[in-house]
Amino acid sequence: MKLFLSVDMEGITGLPDYTYVDSSELNYDRARRIMTEETNYVIEAARKSGCEEVLVNDSHSKMNNLLIDQLHPEAQLITGDVKPLSMVQSLDDSYAGAMFIGYHARAGQRGVMSHSMIFGVRNFYINDVEVGELGFNAYVAGYYGVPVLLVAGDNCAAKEAEGLIPNITTAVVKETISRSSVKSLTPVKAGELIQEKVTAALKKRNLVKPLTPPDNPVLRIEFNNYGQAEWANLMPKTEIEPGTTIVKYKAKDIIEAYQAMIVMTELAMHTSFS
Repeated sequence: MKLFLSVDMEGITGLPDYTYVDSSELNYDRARRIMTEETNYVIEAARKSGCEEVLVNDSHSKMNNLLIDQLHPEAQLITGDVKPLSMVQSLDDSYAGAMFIGYHARAGQRGVMSHSMIFGVRNFYINDVEVGELGFNAYVAGYYGVPVLLVAGDNCAAKEAEGLIPNITTAVVKETISRSSVKSLTPVKAGELIQEKVTAALKKRNLVKPLTPPDNPVLRIEFNNYGQAEWANLMPKTEIEPGTTIVKYKAKDIIEAYQAMIVMTELAMHTSFS
């Protein structure tokens, strides 16, 4: 049995604010160690539950955060930036399930460090369904027929996951007080909880259905300002909805929509605020 792990950073145990998730800030190195330890708890429990192969995809920022020299030796790691499928790189129909670790709530919602890919995004829509990173990634998994079995993160990420995917297992390692403060378990206690939840999720994996994406989805991205929408609109076959900061793209499938989202958000980050 093969298991795919997408590991983000904002939802990792004990991390309350940007000083832990920005590589230029003082708490980042400590956060990398906690992130790697948390991933190892997942891998160990998965291995004990019969997963012969575990692929870990580093899914935060430049995607080179996990410490490979401290990672469980039986796992494989995808590390580095510029990946065609970003947070779900190399996920395909050979996997029995996926787990999202260190995840956070979508933009505009309550939750520690809540956002959707970049801080310039207010909302993602697939047709008329609002999604964040969690939902978009789950749709890609669903395209390949792979169910998302577990989400670990703060209580708001867990609530979002439970609203999208019936019977999903969630591991709440911290509770949001504000967008930059949390009440957290210690890493050891969080690890114990995560191992328990991974084991439970794998036992009931047949109860979780893939989140099937729509055919020919329409991707709509609502940006925070018009300049960001203008940059995103440089991508061919996009259009700005009149009177809004929403850029629309009609895709042939969810994979094309996902890659369009990556391009549009990268372009939007070129916006100058001065």
